[in-house]
Amino acid sequence: MANVVVILNEPRYPENIGAAARCCKNMGVPCLRVVRPVNLDMEKVLKMATHEAADVAESLEVFSSLDEAVADTSFVVGTTARTGRMRRPTHTPRSLAGMLPSITKENRVALLFGSEKFGLSNWDLRFCHEVVTIPTAEFSSINLAQSVMILCYEIFLAHGGEVEVHVPRLATAREREAMFGHLEELFDAVGLNDAGYNDYWRLKMRQILGGHRLRAREVKFIRGFCRHVLNTIRRGGNG
Repeated sequence: MANVVVILNEPRYPENIGAAARCCKNMGVPCLRVVRPVNLDMEKVLKMATHEAADVAESLEVFSSLDEAVADTSFVVGTTARTGRMRRPTHTPRSLAGMLPSITKENRVALLFGSEKFGLSNWDLRFCHEVVTIPTAEFSSINLAQSVMILCYEIFLAHGGEVEVHVPRLATAREREAMFGHLEELFDAVGLNDAGYNDYWRLKMRQILGGHRLRAREVKFIRGFCRHVLNTIRRGGNG
């Protein structure tokens, strides 16, 4: 669980941040991050976290953007209550937890939770490799801290078993974004964006590559390929 990071995106209430810190402490998650909190009243955060989880609350990491918060993580799990034809397929917490022990062995995994009012947008979910929906009866709205506890609990249980599958180091979000930047530069160089299809190519590129568990060495290979092609173009096509 030491490689699991809980990220709260734009939380509205400091009490929920404190309660999430307590959940992290219960389940052995050492790192809690918040992105653009509406009200970061540390007195209320610490009161809800209680003395036992004060260390998690006091080491709280605050970020101004989501891309910065996930930059050093290699695998991102998003949570959502909204499903449908226009949304990505989702896991249950239990099915998702089953795949994580082999990943967290050498990779930092982020559990991403949206704000109490709006949840995660499709734009927020672009960072996510997998998406989780917590099953409920008729009333689907779950308190933010409850969501953190349910997901962390299932992952905690899953880590109690033997890890048989080894997953090598995956690319971090920062490494993947650098790769996308190189690909966009290559698209520009070969004229794909000149025809007015800039958004189309960018979207397709992220759809094809963004959802895969790209290894760090695979991203390095793609960037090396882009550099080689760009250098060839700049030299006038003489490889």
